[in-house]
Amino acid sequence: MSFITGAGLTSFGKHEGRSTLDLMSMAAESALADAGLARRDIDGILCGYSTVQPHIMLATVFAEHFGIQPQYAHAVQVGGGTGMAMAMLAHILVTTGVAKNILVVAGENRLTGQTRDAAVQSLAQVGHPVFEVPLGPTIPAYYGLVASRYMHEHGVTEEDLAVLAVLMREHALMHPGAQFHDPITVAEVMASKPIATPLKLLDCCPVSDGGAAFIVSRDDTSKHGVKVIGTGQAHTHQYVTTAPALSDLGAAPALARASEERGIAIRDVRYAAIYDSFTITLAMLLEDLGLAKRGEAAARARNGDFGIMGALPLNTHGGLLSYGHCGVGGAMAHLVETHLQMTGRAGQRQVKDASLALLHGDGGVLSSHVSMFLEQVR
Repeated sequence: MSFITGAGLTSFGKHEGRSTLDLMSMAAESALADAGLARRDIDGILCGYSTVQPHIMLATVFAEHFGIQPQYAHAVQVGGGTGMAMAMLAHILVTTGVAKNILVVAGENRLTGQTRDAAVQSLAQVGHPVFEVPLGPTIPAYYGLVASRYMHEHGVTEEDLAVLAVLMREHALMHPGAQFHDPITVAEVMASKPIATPLKLLDCCPVSDGGAAFIVSRDDTSKHGVKVIGTGQAHTHQYVTTAPALSDLGAAPALARASEERGIAIRDVRYAAIYDSFTITLAMLLEDLGLAKRGEAAARARNGDFGIMGALPLNTHGGLLSYGHCGVGGAMAHLVETHLQMTGRAGQRQVKDASLALLHGDGGVLSSHVSMFLEQVR
């Protein structure tokens, strides 16, 4: 058994003069304070990667920078699924007695710490080095291909995808730390700059500076503990050119493995935190996870089901699409927001019932999946 006992999050956007280590430290300090722990209480650290500071030993580099000497350190790289993968690994480590309190941390000055071209170039390396990268596609291009196929198979339209962008922006308007605070409409999403057909600028997450952290503990020692009750992963492919059919991607198997531990039914979920690097990512994952029928994620959003006062509140901080995306820390913001919701501390964003939450992260081009269930401590 394990508990998330504290969480910390910076604002996302521009943090001029702040390095990757600075942003990680800001989030880590907040998480420690939230958990009521001191640096000396941390005996394990899990660290996400940074494209701006790509040190091969970033976990121990950060440990020294932050002033801790853990008995366990590990750096993890599973693309956008890294944050959830680290949460799962921390859960396993504390449950098996390897460590008592594990700091999970990530952050990057991805917006101000590198040029646009450098950011594009680093992210393009997710493609196959022989059959994809030389042709020049970037991450949006890969997801554009997936979106075109998915729309063809399930009758999803560009306007359907735009509805999800609008929803995430509505939620971000209520979070002071979000990168974007201007409301948008479906028409504005449709009129935004084409990036990779059918995806437009507002279908895509931004590049951000930011940091996120949380503490996974063996014992519920804080006033803000949330129980981890199920975790699961699935990895079906690495490259678009080797991907299985869209119906055979890894979200459903990861969910099934996370559900096994307690026999959790998807209908019992009261809050959802789902990876949303692009609107197509969010639509597909909602449907693959059984939170909406095939082709009907937008219909549920239009009906208000995924709103803060809806039947299944979703990404109430604004998600990657509007809170922002600083690399590994971007998806970790989903967990931080879930922790706030489950402990009744989300302010004007507070939902009526967050007693059982489903979190899902996606790495690569829908290639690596991690699902997690959290439960309120009663």
